[in-house]
Amino acid sequence: MLYNSSEYQKGRGAQINTSNRFLKNSVEAIIENIYENATFDEDIPIGFKTEFFIDQPKTILNKVNADDLRMMFSINPYQGCEHGCTYCYARNVHENWGYSAGTDFEQKIIVKPTAPKLLEQLFMKKNWKPAVISLSGNTDCYQPAERKYEITRQMLNIFCKYRNPVGVITKNALILRDLDYLKELAENNLIQVYISITTLNDTLRSKMEPRTVTAKQRLLTIEKLSKENIPVSVMVAPIIPGLTDHEIPKILQQAASAGALGAGYTVVRLNGAVGDIFTDWIQKNYPEKAQKVINQIKECHGGKVNDSRIGVRMKGEGPIAEHIKNLFKVSQAKYFANKTIPQLSLQHFRREGLQYTLF
Repeated sequence: MLYNSSEYQKGRGAQINTSNRFLKNSVEAIIENIYENATFDEDIPIGFKTEFFIDQPKTILNKVNADDLRMMFSINPYQGCEHGCTYCYARNVHENWGYSAGTDFEQKIIVKPTAPKLLEQLFMKKNWKPAVISLSGNTDCYQPAERKYEITRQMLNIFCKYRNPVGVITKNALILRDLDYLKELAENNLIQVYISITTLNDTLRSKMEPRTVTAKQRLLTIEKLSKENIPVSVMVAPIIPGLTDHEIPKILQQAASAGALGAGYTVVRLNGAVGDIFTDWIQKNYPEKAQKVINQIKECHGGKVNDSRIGVRMKGEGPIAEHIKNLFKVSQAKYFANKTIPQLSLQHFRREGLQYTLF
């Protein structure tokens, strides 16, 4: 099936709804159009319904035990993501809620409005020791739903109040809305921002990440954050061999010129249902490249598209992975030679917080 087929859902990444491995958890549904009178970063059709489900979790903090992930703790204010990135590893988590990793992941969004309250309760506990918390370790904390719910903004308020360090990774320019809190955190070395850029090719981006902002907007976001003295880096993630790996030098060059202080990368891996979703997507959009790309992904992961091996899964192995590593290393040395990322501080935490209104 070709990309311009009448059956193709323009504005969505996944084109199939994969089967669910198991059913678990229940949530309260709130179905509404939160986009009425909203201005989107991209001119994307929004004629299909997105459903929002309210979750009331008892805890919000996730401890990250994997040795190959830099974060210690993460918080995800949303599950599911309308950005619709076809390669997203977070899709599989949606099955825990009884939904599909496919189109359900983009159209059924779970919202956690009590996350700021739970975060403050955590900081008030006597046994909490200040540690870096990442927003988000799973789905994007600045996805479109954040325009209305402002959960991420409320949590940044809490981080400011208690002066606990936080890392943010996003591909959405909406982060600039919260410059007030980001600047306050930066004054005490309490914030690091990572802007994710997968490709500079906007035609590819609009198909592969249909509800994200353009690379140009992401570079402008890096520039604006840098001008406000907010430490910002670029994540070239994920790198897709045979599709985006050749863009590594140019992405690093432009990110560094915009003011990024550091750079990181991952190689794509297609665990669980993501393998079928991505394969279906690339066959429909780039049939002439599909087999080559899938074969190169397999070469990076021991002959499979999926990879869960700690220490290997993020960067891959073999000749293609080594080529990506070397290309990234050379480009990083060239464009980031005199740049350093300030270390996050654990010294400013105050359990008593401040006496001002939270929300």
